Amino acid sequence: MEAAADDSAAKGTDVAAKGEAAIKPEFLTTKDKFHTFIDTKESSVEEPQVKKLKWDPEDKKRLRGQNKSRPHRKPTMYEEKPLCVSVIQGNRKCFYGDKCKFHHVVADYMASKPPDIGDSCHLFDTFGKCQYGLSCRFGKTHTTADFQTLEKADVMKTYENRTPVKNSLTKDLQNSLRKRQVSFKKSEDYLKTFSNYKDKTEPKSKGRLLFFFYFYTKMKQLFNFMSHFQVLMCKIGKASISPEKPPAIKTAGPLTDVDVVRLRSCEKKQVDFRDKLYLAPLTTCGNLPFRRVCKRFGADITCGEMAMCTNLLQGQQSEWALLKRHESEDIFGVQVEGCFPDTMTRCAELINNHAQVDFVDINSGCPIDLVYKKGGGCGLMARTRKFEQIVKGMNYVLDVPLTVKIRTGVHEKSNIAHKLIPELKNWGVSMITLHGRSREQRYTKLADWDYINTCAELASPVPLFGNGDILSYEDAVKAKDTGVSGIMIARGALIKPWIFTEIKESRHWDISSTERLDMLKDFTNFGLEHWGSDTRGVEKTRNFLLEWLSFMCRYIPVGLLERVPQKINERPPYYMGRNYLESLMASQNVGDWVRISEMLLGPVPKNFNFLPKHKANSYK
Repeated sequence: MEAAADDSAAKGTDVAAKGEAAIKPEFLTTKDKFHTFIDTKESSVEEPQVKKLKWDPEDKKRLRGQNKSRPHRKPTMYEEKPLCVSVIQGNRKCFYGDKCKFHHVVADYMASKPPDIGDSCHLFDTFGKCQYGLSCRFGKTHTTADFQTLEKADVMKTYENRTPVKNSLTKDLQNSLRKRQVSFKKSEDYLKTFSNYKDKTEPKSKGRLLFFFYFYTKMKQLFNFMSHFQVLMCKIGKASISPEKPPAIKTAGPLTDVDVVRLRSCEKKQVDFRDKLYLAPLTTCGNLPFRRVCKRFGADITCGEMAMCTNLLQGQQSEWALLKRHESEDIFGVQVEGCFPDTMTRCAELINNHAQVDFVDINSGCPIDLVYKKGGGCGLMARTRKFEQIVKGMNYVLDVPLTVKIRTGVHEKSNIAHKLIPELKNWGVSMITLHGRSREQRYTKLADWDYINTCAELASPVPLFGNGDILSYEDAVKAKDTGVSGIMIARGALIKPWIFTEIKESRHWDISSTERLDMLKDFTNFGLEHWGSDTRGVEKTRNFLLEWLSFMCRYIPVGLLERVPQKINERPPYYMGRNYLESLMASQNVGDWVRISEMLLGPVPKNFNFLPKHKANSYK
């Protein structure tokens, strides 16, 4: 290790020139020596072979932000024949009867069930009852010898009238959405203002249309007859009609219930966004368990992962799961993506009526091709007419503030955010978040905070949050000095979730590897609450844990840095930690991430395979 340190110290200036972080020479090492040291403590379980990519990783032209050819295996495939839900829920009648492919005989299932992972069940200890019963991978703590599930009555009482997780999709609402029986009255009122709008909810039956046309014709004839009769009576002196004088004040029509019930902007729910720390809506990694971890470290505002408005309107369970809110999230919003005024307006009304949120955010900054090419995400920034209709329509139906997240523009050297922000103010948005990069730029260059400052001045008095390259409290202080109302943290929170504590306490936290492992243990416990403690839930929790570890491995402990703080665009060189666990957490090898997951969730299944969704091309 000393020889490696001498070699690394000798070429220290070259390493810094290549964009690597400056680490104290005594901790530096080589790639071979690092992996040799890590492999000295072999895992008790044989590590899976990672599927090779179909392209050469050295081919920089094809290096993108996602591993599109990565192996994908659903968590349901890790258990060949699980226990039927009807048995878990108290031997109720199975809906599928004899056609059910799952176990119904408890003894047969217990014989084939994988061994338990740990000696204590987090769900049983926390809630007094584990809803996964015999299928729980920690089941021996709450299962008797005759396969009965135990309960803690005193603990269960504390959760009797509490709903820790809100915004779940009910079966009735899902069926109504699938059958298109949900009413969108406010949305239809707004959409009728478009000259080319056709109401898709009107009955398509020809007989009904003919009936309404016949009824309308007869009523019109009756109205005309009564008018002629009144004029005739006036002429023969039986009645006198004095001509009506035009009103002195011009009116816009009769007063209706819509005018009375509709909330004005000042009457909508108000949220104080200023000087808050905002955890960005992060696809895949910004799940509910991760947000709970960040809330513990001091995040003020949280937001769900980006949800597609069309999938929400279709009642897709997986998409509605992105709207779930934990009781610890005091300021919580949801982010929706879409490219048409009708679907986005209806989606906003649906969320307003069936979810508990503090604000709704429009994603007009997503750079992904799938979203951009159909006109959503960043594509909205160039389609100002549609963007205006979407913002005004959503504002019309929402009782909570509407916010917007944008980028500097689509192309790298052509910023358009400064042109769009004055329009967004006029359209009625309550807050704007600006990511200081363009779509083309992605993460290959630093965020432009000078431009964010210019846009913040244009946005005033509407709050504008800045986003990009914040990894320490010093970065946050510099960002606040630009004049923004607050800061949004994205990758910085994935690399070190305790960044919120650092910013609020204005210090660099030299967090130990044991403290980080405890944080990962909290995440797995929250994951078991959210996704379940059966085999399916355990492997789903493991999958999201590994996705997070693909970011967290980039963190360099403060005590090892030659220059504090670490910059987000500096690649960590190979280094030895102050103990084995710290070195293991610094590894960028998938097999080592799997080893960390095994410390918390037990051995991986034999057919397990993993490759992270996102590649780290931000150092290029």
